[in-house]
Amino acid sequence: MSLQQFLHILRARYPLIFLTLLVTVGAAAAVTYFMPKQYTASAVLVVDYKEPAVDAGAMPISFSPSYMATQLDILRSRKVALKVIDNLKLADSPAVRDQFLEATEGKGTIRDWLADALISKLNVEPSRESRLMTINYEAADPRFAAALANAFAQAYIDTTLELSVEPARKSAEWFEKQQADLRARVEQAQRKLSAYQQNKNITATDERLDVETERFAALTSQMVGAQAQTYDAESRQRQMEEMLAKGSSMETLPEVLANGFIQSLKAELLRQEAKLADLSEKLGTNHPQYQRAVAEVKNLREKLDKEMISVTSGIRNNARLAQSREAALKASLEAQKARVMKFKQSRDEIPTLMREVESAQRAYDVALERYNQSAMQSRINQTNVVLLNPAVDPVKPSSPKVLRNMALSVFLGVMLSLGLALLLELLDRRVRSEQDLSEALGLPVLGVLAKGTA
Repeated sequence: MSLQQFLHILRARYPLIFLTLLVTVGAAAAVTYFMPKQYTASAVLVVDYKEPAVDAGAMPISFSPSYMATQLDILRSRKVALKVIDNLKLADSPAVRDQFLEATEGKGTIRDWLADALISKLNVEPSRESRLMTINYEAADPRFAAALANAFAQAYIDTTLELSVEPARKSAEWFEKQQADLRARVEQAQRKLSAYQQNKNITATDERLDVETERFAALTSQMVGAQAQTYDAESRQRQMEEMLAKGSSMETLPEVLANGFIQSLKAELLRQEAKLADLSEKLGTNHPQYQRAVAEVKNLREKLDKEMISVTSGIRNNARLAQSREAALKASLEAQKARVMKFKQSRDEIPTLMREVESAQRAYDVALERYNQSAMQSRINQTNVVLLNPAVDPVKPSSPKVLRNMALSVFLGVMLSLGLALLLELLDRRVRSEQDLSEALGLPVLGVLAKGTA
C-alpha cells in the first residue's frame, strides 16, 4: 500500500476516524473527571554516611551500593509501618476497624492489614548523586497524605536509632553481668599474690625495686670502682718503686712533678741558692747575711725532702687503703649475693602469680572498657538521618493527571481509528484511485476522466 492509497483511505473513512477519536477522547475525559482525586505529599531526608575505621583496602561505606538500598528497605519495612500506625493510633479508629472487618472478615490483625495498606501507597525515591531520600505518600486527603509522609520519616529515624542502639544496649547488659565475675577473679589473684609475699617476706615483686637487689647492685657498682682505684694505686706504687730501684731521684717522680707545693718549694730553693752564691762572692762565710742565707737554703731543702717523702708515703698508703677497701667490699658483696639468691629462690613463684593477676586485670579492663563503650552507645539519642524538608499539605492533586490522560487518549484514539479504518478497508475493498484499478485488473490504465467530465 502506497502513501497515496493510504491517504485515499483516510479521506474516504474520515467520518469513522473522527468519530472513533471523539469517542475515545470523550471516554478518557469522562473517566478522568469521575476518577477520585489523589494527593501526594513528599518529605525529604538526608542520610549521613558514618565511615567506620576500616582497612586501607576496604571499600568506604559511602561507595557501597548496598548501603542506600538497605536504608530503602528499612524505610519500606513492616517495622516502620507499624511504628507509623502506633504513633498515629490508626488502629484505634472505628472507621478503620470497620474497613478491616469488611476487607478481611476479621482474619489476621488490624495492625498488619494497615501496615500492608500503608506500604502499598508509599513510594521512596533515592537521589542518584546525593544522600537525599524522598518519601512520597498518596492519599485522597491532602492533610492525611502529609501526616503519613512525616510519620514515615519520623518512624524511619526512630527505627535507625533503635537499630543502632539496641545491640549496644544488649552488649552493655551482658558485659555488666560479666564484670562481677571478672572483678572477683582479680581480687582472688591479688589476695593469693599478697599472701605469698607476706609468707616469703618479699616486699617488692619487681627485683629492680627490691631493697636487697638494690643494695647488691650498689655494692657491685662500688666494687667495680674500688677495683679500678686499687689497680690505679698499685700501678702508681709499682711505677714509683721501679724508678727508685733504678736510682732515679724522687724529684723525677710524676706525682712529685705534679705537686704544686713541691714545685713552689723547688723554685724558692733555686732562688735562695742563687742568692747564697751571690753573697758568697761579696761576703765571707762568717758574715751574718751569708749565715742566714745558708740556713734558709738548708731549711728549704729539708722541707723539700720531707714533702717528697710524704708524697711517696702517700702513694704506698693509698695502695694499701685501696686493697683494704676492695677486700671489705668483696666480703660485703659475697654476703649480699647470698641474701639475694635466697630471695630469688622465693621469688621464682612471683612471676606466675603476677601473670595470673595481670591476666585477670586485663580481662576485667577489657570488659569494663567494652561496657563503657556499649553503655555510651546505648544512650545515644541522635541518628545519622535528618528530616530536611517535612511534608506539607499538597495544593494540587497528583492524580488523575489530566494532561497525560488526554494526551494518551488522543494517541490511543488516533491509533484505534486508523486501525479500524484499515480493518474495514480490508474487509470491504474498494477502488479509490487508478492505482487500485490497475492492481485489481492487472491491466494498465489508459486514461483518466477528469472530475465533472460527461
